[in-house]
Amino acid sequence: MINTDFLCKIEVTLEPVRDLGETPRGRRRVIGITGGSFSGPRLSGRVLPGGADWQLVRADGVACLDARYTLETADGALIYVNNKGYRHGPKEVVERLGRGEDVDPALYYMRATPWFETSAARYAWLNRTICVASGARRAQSVELDFYEVK
Repeated sequence: MINTDFLCKIEVTLEPVRDLGETPRGRRRVIGITGGSFSGPRLSGRVLPGGADWQLVRADGVACLDARYTLETADGALIYVNNKGYRHGPKEVVERLGRGEDVDPALYYMRATPWFETSAARYAWLNRTICVASGARRAQSVELDFYEVK
């Protein structure tokens, strides 16, 4: 049996999408990260600017998410995040997301697995913890709820 505990909610603010077009692997998109914040019972702080999501949109319409960014906790620790997952849904819903419309996240699938790295002893438990995330794409941000798998 698998149980989860809520870890934190993250809001990541984004640059406009840079669409590199069709590549041999699919449609490549890069979305720069400008900042954000996170809070939860064991973690809180800010998302540092400078990361990005290196998305690949496959021929079947599935967006393969590959976001890499740095968190800075309220007490000054740095935590690297590599968040990989999928976003997909009905064509009309995905098109609305592409236009920057606010779409109910219940209408599409956005799930990921964040992996953490830190040298901060007080957060070393993250280096050996599996997490899952549920997300929502907003016009200029992404909201993610991270859950620790027990």
